Amino acid sequence: MTERNHPAVSLTPDMVLWLEELTKHRRYSAHTLDAYQQDLLKLVDFAQTQALDQVTSMQIRQWIAQLHAQGYEPTSLRRILSAWRSFYRWWATKRPLTLNPAQDVRAPRVGQPLPKALSVDQTQALLDAPILQAQETPLTWRDRAMMELLYSSGLRLSELVQLDCQYVREPAYTSLGWIDWEAADVHVTGKGSRVRTIAVGQTALNVLKEWLKHRDRFVQNNASTSDRYALFLGERGKRIHPRVVQQRLKTLAIQTDLPADLHPHMLRHSFASHLLQSSQDLRGVQEMLGHASISTTQIYTKLDFQHLAKVYDAAHPRARRQKSTQPASTQPLSAQPPSDSDP
Repeated sequence: MTERNHPAVSLTPDMVLWLEELTKHRRYSAHTLDAYQQDLLKLVDFAQTQALDQVTSMQIRQWIAQLHAQGYEPTSLRRILSAWRSFYRWWATKRPLTLNPAQDVRAPRVGQPLPKALSVDQTQALLDAPILQAQETPLTWRDRAMMELLYSSGLRLSELVQLDCQYVREPAYTSLGWIDWEAADVHVTGKGSRVRTIAVGQTALNVLKEWLKHRDRFVQNNASTSDRYALFLGERGKRIHPRVVQQRLKTLAIQTDLPADLHPHMLRHSFASHLLQSSQDLRGVQEMLGHASISTTQIYTKLDFQHLAKVYDAAHPRARRQKSTQPASTQPLSAQPPSDSDP
């Protein structure tokens, strides 16, 4: 289905302000914000000359029905309705509104699709691919480190690219994610600005340290603060772009005869599926993934992969950590930024 263009309409100032708040305070991804912007433009387009604070629930139902008739999938309609509902809820805190017209409107039901995940053998084949093991170039070490870390700790792509080499706090810059090398943990800021800590397996940690030996050659003299501290850099010394990670993984998948549509989130799904099958600790996996609701994590219980072991350090195919640690279910799963005296 082709997206409808909105050449004659534009966002209201309040809509722009709402999106800015989502960017600065909720740290929504660029992809989500782009989708919300299109959703709000649809609302303005439908309302035309009518004041948005006069829109009724009946009109919202009619507009959703029109979009459904145009071929929009139930998943898209649910997101559109959610964007409208969230905007009106926020708007009500800024000005008096008689009602939230989208509050009680329901979108068409949609089945919950199972997440796509690799099997353990496929994951091992990817991370042990000869093309990665044979070529010990700086960029190959970087690619290996990124793939190992995505699977080792179940990171989102946005969380991976935000990582710094260590925690940094300066007047104009504070790290959103960093590696604690001594504790073998990674700290990330996920959706809703929720901060969490996840263990890093020994294999991933070893490859990360090898990448650090090569990283400095990519740092530019005039690098911005963000680029100077970034854990993963592109060839031009900039903090690596999510698209580069996606392209590198897709190329690697093709070279190892894995599905060509392999994307970073599939490594996160694989992490969750393999770990949940081994530990059966739904709450622990929920915390490690950073899910706000356990119902989001429960979908992984429907995936039938072979059992590995009972705890993270023993079960995770790439862990093999050298020191004694707590089981995954008892690892600290949240973190506060360290004080100024911490490294």
